[in-house]
Amino acid sequence: MSLLQRVKNVVRSRSIHVCFVDVGSCNGCDIEVLATLAPRYDIEQYGIYVHNNPREADILLVIGAMTPQWEDKLPALWERIPEPKAAIAIGNCPISGCVFQRRDTYVSAPVAKFIPVAAEVPGCPPRPTEILSAILSLAPTVFKDFEERRR
Repeated sequence: MSLLQRVKNVVRSRSIHVCFVDVGSCNGCDIEVLATLAPRYDIEQYGIYVHNNPREADILLVIGAMTPQWEDKLPALWERIPEPKAAIAIGNCPISGCVFQRRDTYVSAPVAKFIPVAAEVPGCPPRPTEILSAILSLAPTVFKDFEERRR
């Protein structure tokens, strides 16, 4: 691997762009993700930037129990994210459906049935430090040797 390729890999692993989508939740996890943007946790100091446009994202943060309205929309949103990409399921709802996974509800959990999930952050809701740790731990594996794989 050339020096330029190594530099690109290092820069990409330290400049992470995330996009988060709520696919039907109680907003508990949504509040915790937004808390990571606040001055106390300040995810931008780690080189993590939040975008609303999936075409600018590297990592998709999925929040909430999968509702029928998102069954077609989430895979389409996933396809808009350029390679290399990864998804993180945040909270118990996208991982298992949690309290919403019953016979009489319209929940299609887990999210992993619809898109490939690289990491899961369990909790109801998970702490902002756990969300931050998941993003930071996933970044090196997503961007590892991307220039080599692209050829």
